[in-house]
Amino acid sequence: MAKFRLDYDDAMPPEDWTDRHVARWRDHWSGIAYDDEVEGIVTRIGRIARYLDRTVKDAAAASDLQESEYKTLHVLMIRDTPGSASPTELAEDLRISGAGMTGRLDALEKKGWIKRVSAIDDRRRVIIQITPKGTEIWRGAMGNRGTAEDELVSSLSARDRASLNRILKKLTVYIESLDT
Repeated sequence: MAKFRLDYDDAMPPEDWTDRHVARWRDHWSGIAYDDEVEGIVTRIGRIARYLDRTVKDAAAASDLQESEYKTLHVLMIRDTPGSASPTELAEDLRISGAGMTGRLDALEKKGWIKRVSAIDDRRRVIIQITPKGTEIWRGAMGNRGTAEDELVSSLSARDRASLNRILKKLTVYIESLDT
């Protein structure tokens, strides 16, 4: 349950760690491009990302999964082809080496969470498929993760959530456009 709720029309919330960080560093940035608002945004996004990373670790642990096992099953399930991918596609999505991917897949297969099958169009190609047992454990971890994520944003009203989502989307679309 939320410790406090911020209403949409409330004044600025109480001071946080980032406010103190910005105040400490302000004088050190003399002569360097520095903006308190930008530093506050970037620092808060980074801190929130760390909290979200912790929800992944905790959700995996609560489901008796290693974080790497959870992430591999998760990437396998959220693809355009849910539950099915080549080892190369998974390695690229997870940003790990082919050798690292092979090790992960061996461990997941040993636990019965994935299986390797030959591609229909080219039997030399291997496709990774999640098993019902793998889907079940992934769904359990996702439930734990969803509960934790709901708690992290529980202090925001529905209107605040929609506004934050809109602003973050605008920022994400711009940042993604820089990659092209």
